[in-house]
Amino acid sequence: MISFVLGQKVGMTRIFDEDGRDIPVTVVLVRPNVVTQIKTVEKDGYAAVQIGAGSKKSQTKPMRGHLAAAGRDNLAFIRETIIDAETEDVPTPGDALSCSVFTAGDKVKVTGTSKGKGFSGVIKRHGFSRGPETHGSDHHRAPGSIGSMFPQHVMKGRKLPGHMGNVQVTVKNAEVVAVDADTETVLIKGALPGPRGSMLEIRKVSA
Repeated sequence: MISFVLGQKVGMTRIFDEDGRDIPVTVVLVRPNVVTQIKTVEKDGYAAVQIGAGSKKSQTKPMRGHLAAAGRDNLAFIRETIIDAETEDVPTPGDALSCSVFTAGDKVKVTGTSKGKGFSGVIKRHGFSRGPETHGSDHHRAPGSIGSMFPQHVMKGRKLPGHMGNVQVTVKNAEVVAVDADTETVLIKGALPGPRGSMLEIRKVSA
Protein backbone atom coordinates (compact mmCIF):
# COMPACT_ATOMS: atom_id res chain seq x y z
CA MET A 1 0.00 0.00 0.00
CA ILE A 2 1.20 3.52 -0.74
CA SER A 3 2.54 5.60 2.15
CA PHE A 4 0.80 8.90 1.46
CA VAL A 5 -2.03 10.49 3.45
CA LEU A 6 -3.68 13.82 4.09
CA GLY A 7 -3.87 14.97 7.69
CA GLN A 8 -5.09 17.91 9.74
CA LYS A 9 -2.62 19.81 11.89
CA VAL A 10 -3.82 19.79 15.51
CA GLY A 11 -0.96 21.62 17.20
CA MET A 12 2.35 21.09 18.95
CA THR A 13 3.24 19.37 22.20
CA ARG A 14 6.12 17.34 23.57
CA ILE A 15 6.71 13.77 24.62
CA PHE A 16 9.49 12.10 26.57
CA ASP A 17 11.69 9.24 25.37
CA GLU A 18 13.06 6.38 27.43
CA ASP A 19 15.98 8.53 28.63
CA GLY A 20 13.71 11.32 29.82
CA ARG A 21 14.60 13.73 27.03
CA ASP A 22 11.71 15.82 25.76
CA ILE A 23 10.94 15.73 22.03
CA PRO A 24 8.91 18.54 20.43
CA VAL A 25 6.28 17.03 18.14
CA THR A 26 3.45 18.17 15.91
CA VAL A 27 0.20 16.24 16.28
CA VAL A 28 -1.47 15.43 12.95
CA LEU A 29 -4.98 13.99 12.83
CA VAL A 30 -5.30 11.49 9.97
CA ARG A 31 -8.91 10.63 9.27
CA PRO A 32 -9.43 7.76 6.79
CA ASN A 33 -8.42 8.88 3.31
CA VAL A 34 -10.21 7.56 0.24
CA VAL A 35 -8.53 6.61 -3.04
CA THR A 36 -10.42 8.56 -5.72
CA GLN A 37 -8.48 7.80 -8.91
CA ILE A 38 -5.60 5.72 -10.27
CA LYS A 39 -3.63 7.38 -13.07
CA THR A 40 -1.67 5.23 -15.49
CA VAL A 41 1.10 5.87 -18.00
CA GLU A 42 -1.04 4.59 -20.86
CA LYS A 43 -3.99 6.87 -20.17
CA ASP A 44 -2.57 9.88 -18.33
CA GLY A 45 1.12 9.84 -19.22
CA TYR A 46 2.29 9.10 -15.68
CA ALA A 47 1.47 6.77 -12.81
CA ALA A 48 -0.08 8.31 -9.72
CA VAL A 49 -2.62 7.73 -6.98
CA GLN A 50 -5.17 10.42 -6.16
CA ILE A 51 -6.68 10.50 -2.68
CA GLY A 52 -9.26 12.65 -0.92
CA ALA A 53 -9.98 13.57 2.67
CA GLY A 54 -12.28 15.76 4.74
CA SER A 55 -15.81 16.74 3.89
CA LYS A 56 -17.72 19.78 2.71
CA LYS A 57 -21.40 20.60 2.59
CA SER A 58 -21.64 21.19 -1.14
CA GLN A 59 -19.67 19.97 -4.14
CA THR A 60 -19.82 20.87 -7.82
CA LYS A 61 -21.59 18.50 -10.18
CA PRO A 62 -18.44 17.65 -12.22
CA MET A 63 -16.56 16.84 -9.01
CA ARG A 64 -19.41 14.68 -7.74
CA GLY A 65 -19.18 12.69 -10.95
CA HIS A 66 -15.41 12.38 -10.57
CA LEU A 67 -15.77 11.09 -7.01
CA ALA A 68 -18.53 8.61 -7.85
CA ALA A 69 -16.01 5.80 -8.37
CA ALA A 70 -14.82 6.24 -4.78
CA GLY A 71 -18.34 6.21 -3.40
CA ARG A 72 -17.98 9.73 -1.96
CA ASP A 73 -19.27 13.04 -3.27
CA ASN A 74 -18.29 15.54 -0.56
CA LEU A 75 -14.52 15.28 -0.17
CA ALA A 76 -12.95 18.63 0.71
CA PHE A 77 -9.31 18.02 -0.23
CA ILE A 78 -7.93 16.05 -3.17
CA ARG A 79 -4.22 15.47 -3.79
CA GLU A 80 -2.13 12.96 -5.68
CA THR A 81 1.31 11.41 -5.47
CA ILE A 82 3.54 9.84 -8.09
CA ILE A 83 4.05 6.08 -7.68
CA ASP A 84 6.08 3.31 -9.26
CA ALA A 85 3.41 0.94 -10.51
CA GLU A 86 5.96 -1.84 -11.00
CA THR A 87 7.23 -1.95 -7.42
CA GLU A 88 4.36 -0.57 -5.31
CA ASP A 89 1.02 -2.14 -4.49
CA VAL A 90 -1.51 -0.07 -6.41
CA PRO A 91 -4.84 0.37 -4.60
CA THR A 92 -8.23 0.66 -6.26
CA PRO A 93 -10.71 3.57 -6.12
CA GLY A 94 -12.69 3.42 -2.91
CA ASP A 95 -9.88 1.90 -0.80
CA ALA A 96 -9.22 3.60 2.53
CA LEU A 97 -5.84 4.78 3.81
CA SER A 98 -5.15 5.54 7.45
CA CYS A 99 -2.30 6.52 9.73
CA SER A 100 -1.32 2.84 9.98
CA VAL A 101 0.68 3.21 6.74
CA PHE A 102 3.38 4.83 8.93
CA THR A 103 5.41 3.44 11.80
CA ALA A 104 7.64 5.10 14.39
CA GLY A 105 11.03 5.93 12.93
CA ASP A 106 9.82 6.51 9.37
CA LYS A 107 11.20 9.51 7.49
CA VAL A 108 8.50 11.59 5.83
CA LYS A 109 8.15 14.67 3.66
CA VAL A 110 5.42 17.04 4.85
CA THR A 111 3.90 19.71 2.62
CA GLY A 112 1.57 22.46 3.78
CA THR A 113 0.70 26.13 3.36
CA SER A 114 2.49 28.52 5.69
CA LYS A 115 0.69 31.07 7.83
CA GLY A 116 -0.22 34.26 6.00
CA LYS A 117 1.37 37.37 7.53
CA GLY A 118 -0.19 39.96 5.23
CA PHE A 119 1.74 42.91 3.84
CA SER A 120 5.09 43.16 5.61
CA GLY A 121 8.06 45.48 5.42
CA VAL A 122 11.65 44.51 4.69
CA ILE A 123 12.63 44.26 8.36
CA LYS A 124 10.01 41.62 9.14
CA ARG A 125 9.98 39.99 5.70
CA HIS A 126 13.72 39.82 4.94
CA GLY A 127 15.46 40.58 8.24
CA PHE A 128 16.86 43.98 7.23
CA SER A 129 18.49 46.19 9.87
CA ARG A 130 16.76 49.42 10.84
CA GLY A 131 18.24 52.86 10.32
CA PRO A 132 19.19 55.39 13.01
CA GLU A 133 16.44 57.02 15.05
CA THR A 134 18.27 60.27 15.92
CA HIS A 135 20.36 63.11 14.48
CA GLY A 136 17.80 64.10 11.88
CA SER A 137 17.60 60.74 10.14
CA ASP A 138 14.36 59.95 8.36
CA HIS A 139 15.51 56.46 7.36
CA HIS A 140 14.07 54.17 10.03
CA ARG A 141 12.42 51.10 8.49
CA ALA A 142 12.76 51.83 4.78
CA PRO A 143 14.64 49.43 2.49
CA GLY A 144 17.17 52.05 1.35
CA SER A 145 18.49 52.44 -2.17
CA ILE A 146 16.94 49.91 -4.56
CA GLY A 147 18.18 51.20 -7.92
CA SER A 148 21.50 52.07 -9.49
CA MET A 149 23.03 54.30 -12.11
CA PHE A 150 22.85 51.37 -14.53
CA PRO A 151 20.59 49.85 -15.84
CA GLN A 152 18.21 52.56 -14.57
CA HIS A 153 15.56 50.19 -13.25
CA VAL A 154 14.97 47.91 -10.27
CA MET A 155 16.38 44.46 -10.92
CA LYS A 156 14.16 41.40 -10.61
CA GLY A 157 14.47 39.58 -7.32
CA ARG A 158 15.18 42.71 -5.27
CA LYS A 159 14.07 42.23 -1.67
CA LEU A 160 11.20 44.65 -1.09
CA PRO A 161 8.10 44.98 1.08
CA GLY A 162 5.21 42.76 0.05
CA HIS A 163 2.94 39.87 0.90
CA MET A 164 4.51 37.50 3.43
CA GLY A 165 3.58 33.89 4.04
CA ASN A 166 0.67 31.88 2.63
CA VAL A 167 2.98 29.89 0.34
CA GLN A 168 3.60 26.17 -0.07
CA VAL A 169 6.31 24.89 2.26
CA THR A 170 7.81 21.39 2.36
CA VAL A 171 9.67 19.94 5.34
CA LYS A 172 11.95 17.12 4.26
CA ASN A 173 13.18 14.12 6.27
CA ALA A 174 10.91 14.72 9.25
CA GLU A 175 10.77 11.80 11.66
CA VAL A 176 7.61 9.99 12.74
CA VAL A 177 7.92 9.66 16.51
CA ALA A 178 4.71 7.75 17.25
CA VAL A 179 1.52 6.52 15.58
CA ASP A 180 -1.72 6.03 17.54
CA ALA A 181 -4.35 4.14 15.56
CA ASP A 182 -6.96 4.56 18.32
CA THR A 183 -6.92 8.36 18.15
CA GLU A 184 -5.96 8.41 14.43
CA THR A 185 -2.97 10.65 15.12
CA VAL A 186 0.62 10.79 13.94
CA LEU A 187 3.30 12.54 15.99
CA ILE A 188 6.02 14.08 13.82
CA LYS A 189 9.19 15.56 15.31
CA GLY A 190 9.56 19.32 15.03
CA ALA A 191 7.39 22.10 13.66
CA LEU A 192 5.32 21.76 10.50
CA PRO A 193 4.00 24.55 8.24
CA GLY A 194 0.55 26.05 8.54
CA PRO A 195 -1.87 27.11 11.28
CA ARG A 196 -3.90 24.76 13.44
CA GLY A 197 -6.57 22.99 11.43
CA SER A 198 -4.74 23.28 8.11
CA MET A 199 -4.28 20.35 5.76
CA LEU A 200 -0.91 18.61 5.42
CA GLU A 201 0.37 16.13 2.84
CA ILE A 202 2.52 13.41 4.40
CA ARG A 203 4.67 11.21 2.15
CA LYS A 204 7.03 8.50 3.30
CA VAL A 205 10.58 9.01 2.08
CA SER A 206 11.99 5.88 0.45
CA ALA A 207 15.21 4.62 1.97
